[in-house]
Amino acid sequence: MPRATSAVNTVARDADATTGRQRVLDAAAALFVQQGYAGTTLREIAESAGIKAGSIYHHFASKEALFVAVLHDGIVVMIEAFDHANTSLSATDDLDTQIQSHVRAHLSAVFENGPYTTAHVTSFFGAPAEVRVAVVPQRDSYEQKWNHLFEQLWPAADPKELRLRRLILFGAMNATAEWYDPAGSLSVDQLAASISNQFVHGVDQL
Repeated sequence: MPRATSAVNTVARDADATTGRQRVLDAAAALFVQQGYAGTTLREIAESAGIKAGSIYHHFASKEALFVAVLHDGIVVMIEAFDHANTSLSATDDLDTQIQSHVRAHLSAVFENGPYTTAHVTSFFGAPAEVRVAVVPQRDSYEQKWNHLFEQLWPAADPKELRLRRLILFGAMNATAEWYDPAGSLSVDQLAASISNQFVHGVDQL
């Protein structure tokens, strides 16, 4: 019986630790979006998470480590959204359909999966150098998926031109985090269609 009680207590402690860590991550992601990395303190994160400031160090060694975890979770959502869009497409889908599907997936990661991806697209370049270095491999992995997609869609294009196209599209998608209101009259589907159409066909075709 004592052994069983000990095992139950261990499971309970592990569950509490997991829940506490997630509360810290959720609070940090939301505050990083609202206030930026530099404008957010660990004390504010702890208060929002409902814990003491010192308790954060039970889960994360530093504010930088916490930010890395938030950015990591944000890019994971984008990678999963891209992969899901890929599986929903067929080899016969045209260029417009493929671009719009992936733009929709990117926007869904930003607006429909909590603040993690929004924190990533709005705060990455303002993060300390050591944070950016830690996250760059995952960002590169996501960008490489887009590079491969563009190479398939425009096989005769110069790689430098394709990179420029990707950067232009990323700029358009990520900038929506600064002004788009998901609760407004424009749906995410409509936003994705507008960005995709303008990217593929230009403003004259809207």
